[in-house]
Amino acid sequence: MKIAIASGKGGTGKTTVATNLAYVASRHGRAVAYLDCDVEEPNGHIFLKPAIDRTDPVCVLVPQVAEEKCTGCGKCTEICQYGAILNFGKDTLIYRELCHSCGGCAMACPTNAIAEVLNEVGQRQTGAADGIAFAQGLLNVGEPQSPPVIKAVKSALPERALTIIDAPPGTSCPVIESVRGADFVLLVTEPTPFGLNDLDLAAQMTRALGLPLGVLINRSGRTDKPVRAYCKKNDIDVLGKIPDDRRIAEAYCRGEITCDIEPSYRKVYESLLSEIESRINGSD
Repeated sequence: MKIAIASGKGGTGKTTVATNLAYVASRHGRAVAYLDCDVEEPNGHIFLKPAIDRTDPVCVLVPQVAEEKCTGCGKCTEICQYGAILNFGKDTLIYRELCHSCGGCAMACPTNAIAEVLNEVGQRQTGAADGIAFAQGLLNVGEPQSPPVIKAVKSALPERALTIIDAPPGTSCPVIESVRGADFVLLVTEPTPFGLNDLDLAAQMTRALGLPLGVLINRSGRTDKPVRAYCKKNDIDVLGKIPDDRRIAEAYCRGEITCDIEPSYRKVYESLLSEIESRINGSD
């Protein structure tokens, strides 16, 4: 069972929800894995405090031109859809930041002047956190494409009974790669105009992928009505709410799991997990 925790914008409490769900599941004896796919700024480790026992490089293939073989025919430039390779006579320039590692340029070269070489774009770390299998990715500074690192994180661990995927914020390619293959997507939102706007974008993305979804309202209070009205209009279930509680904010600032220091919230997350699982099992 794979549950992706996503949000249309940053700062909604996505990682707080993801880590607490993993925590309560593990306390009930479940075999749980937590995957931090927010590889540009992973922070699940702050709360779960895993012992990292392995670090692996994440590499992609990029073209390398043998100048003595290149005739400057321009076939590689013609086939590249991303502007990653350009010809100026016999000089060929490669912009590896734009390369999508499709291999088309090497296949198109009539003189076999292009070979593909490994280029490190990040790291994948694995370990364990008090019974929770843990994996996270770290995108190298300056690298523009995070999906290869996200793919590496998702393939890092053997399948568990329950996998919690902490997706990056937004609705772009990194989020799509993170939630791909999930059994359910929980969208965490906040009851603000910005939160509602980005919830709509995230809901549209999730439905375009054909994935079941539900909403959790974080920092819930008197301003929930527009979010609830939106969800009702669009036939999206609100599976739970987390109140605007100063104790949660203080625990977050200290890097602590809410359920660990405020046991009253365990029932909230246990109920949320049960609601999600009932929808997954009901769709089987």
